[in-house]
Amino acid sequence: MTSTPREAESRIGPVGAFLCRVCFLAICLPGPIMLAFTVAKGGDLSTKDFWGLLAGDVLTTIVGVGFGVFGFRIVNRSRRDARQLEAAGVAATAEILTVANHLGGEDPGLMLRVRVSGPGFVTFEADTTKPDDAALVPGVVLGAVVDPSDRLYVIR
Repeated sequence: MTSTPREAESRIGPVGAFLCRVCFLAICLPGPIMLAFTVAKGGDLSTKDFWGLLAGDVLTTIVGVGFGVFGFRIVNRSRRDARQLEAAGVAATAEILTVANHLGGEDPGLMLRVRVSGPGFVTFEADTTKPDDAALVPGVVLGAVVDPSDRLYVIR
């Protein structure tokens, strides 16, 4: 029970997860394919062209594979969090304590400070971001699900 509360990643369904994984695979593949092609055709290229292409292909491979692996990890974490909350989550309440505007790039909304309480875990406070809604004011109680073992939570 000493773990820090962690909000679950946004839920991605099975079709969305499949499509995300296909996209991240598409991000990963061009670099290694271009690198293999450059190495295979290296004898037909001048030394200057070969090393230039090789450097670009290595950079493309590192960046593409890095982004692809990062994306795969986010999708996997989202699916794992959803399964964990479905299996071990308990119903809880999240009372809004404070509301502030959140200007998060392209997705502005509200930053909520909530007090999450329920059976089987110690009450804790957490921050979450929700879309702009006039009904979200201090004192309103929202539904939540919490895994008491590690305080993974989602606010509905």
